[in-house]
Amino acid sequence: MPTHLDQDFCSRRTTLRQRYWQWLVLLCLCVLLSGCGINNIPTLDERVKSAWAQVQNQYQRRADLIPNLVETVKGFATQERETLTAVVEARARASSIQVDAQTLNNPERLQQFQQAQSQLGSALSRLMAVSERYPELRSNQNFLALQSQLEGTENRIAVARRDFIQAVEAYNTEIRTFPGTIWHSLLYSDMPLRENFEATASNADQPPQVNF
Repeated sequence: MPTHLDQDFCSRRTTLRQRYWQWLVLLCLCVLLSGCGINNIPTLDERVKSAWAQVQNQYQRRADLIPNLVETVKGFATQERETLTAVVEARARASSIQVDAQTLNNPERLQQFQQAQSQLGSALSRLMAVSERYPELRSNQNFLALQSQLEGTENRIAVARRDFIQAVEAYNTEIRTFPGTIWHSLLYSDMPLRENFEATASNADQPPQVNF
């Protein structure tokens, strides 16, 4: 006849066995769900934010180069005051519009940011065109160094923009297609489609031509 201790032991063993199977089932579900893409949407969203941070970093790098560039050009071409002023004002406008992770999905804000950066790029292109009329400026070592840094920055901006566009496309595609659309409706309905850069008909978004 089983004793009280035997019954208690059997009860504990049964409880442990049940917990074991519960954890095993939970583990299997986690593996299956991860394989079904349950984490794809937040993962892709983080890639969008990371890509945007790189876009901002490169635009800020360009903005940081402009004061020295303007001062250098001013030393050789003081009569080009209108062009220099246009660059300074365009830089101020571009720097005043910031788009962070919280406002990244605001299409109006993103468009304002894009337009301001495009205007700054156009102003820089005009400044570089003006500099061609001044041989002493074009041979100045400080100007040549700034020119090289600006050219490298423009290339990095182009790469960062491309990476951001691709990241947004991947994120939006995941939300709109199966099975991502299911997970979005069930778990991530608070995460909207992301806005992307818009193509423009003009050449305002083209990098300034800094090669001589």
